[in-house]
Amino acid sequence: MIPEPVSNSVKILLSDYCKKNVNILNASPIGGGSINNAMKMETSAGNFFLKWNDAKRFPGMFEAETKGLALLKSAKAIPVPDVIGIEEGEKFSFIVLEFIEPGKRQKKFWQSFGTSLARLHQNTSDSFGLDHDNYIGSLKQSNAQKKSWAEFFISERLEKQIELARNSGALNSSTVQGFNSLCKQLSEIIPAEPPALLHGDLWNGNFMTGADGSAWLIDPAVYYGHREMDLAMTKLFGGFSNEFYDTYAETFSLQKGFDERVDIHNLYPLLVHVNLFGGGYLQEVKNILRKIGRAHV
Repeated sequence: MIPEPVSNSVKILLSDYCKKNVNILNASPIGGGSINNAMKMETSAGNFFLKWNDAKRFPGMFEAETKGLALLKSAKAIPVPDVIGIEEGEKFSFIVLEFIEPGKRQKKFWQSFGTSLARLHQNTSDSFGLDHDNYIGSLKQSNAQKKSWAEFFISERLEKQIELARNSGALNSSTVQGFNSLCKQLSEIIPAEPPALLHGDLWNGNFMTGADGSAWLIDPAVYYGHREMDLAMTKLFGGFSNEFYDTYAETFSLQKGFDERVDIHNLYPLLVHVNLFGGGYLQEVKNILRKIGRAHV
């Protein structure tokens, strides 16, 4: 099931990593992703996780994921899988990761998760953004560094996605005007905070429960941003437990009015979904813009 060029390269990589000859004994697909092929590999040296794709589809994706996981790991706040290695080949690209054995959530799973995310967000930087670009889903994510959150959010998050959506015909002029009106008010609506290290794509499909019973982060789209971005996105597709938010706030208190700003922060991931999938996500964007317009006239 793994293309022969990929399996051959993976065996070489694992043999170098383990300093002994490693053979792939079995490979089984892992669902949940729509971008890359994903496999659990059982090998003579243990289990590993493999993702691969056409090298020309998403150039630099696995290199960016490696950098993102390394940055999260360096914060020592919340566990992420180790990167065993990557290869950006002519035909296929792949990444091999530590395989996280799934486990049962510990008794205070959500409280521990909230505390860990708060500690992650306490890692800061001089600027909003990052010293390299990466991906969110299958879309390129620009991270050009800015001194203010409003400037970064407008130029590097909203405007990039608005341009894609306009070029595809998804957004009409009235919706774009709604964004223009919002952008003029952003610096007044969103309270100033230092840049925080973010996962960047924190919905309930991008964490898993490890064998230790705690939350592990996967598939990051990291950058230094306003920490409310991560928290808002956790509410986008069903939300996390109330215990998560309560414990987060006890560890790293939120500024007043966060709940009223959730929809504004979520315009970015919703625009990403408009550009990837279209459909009902566009209506959600329009509804938010109308609601914001009524609230800030």
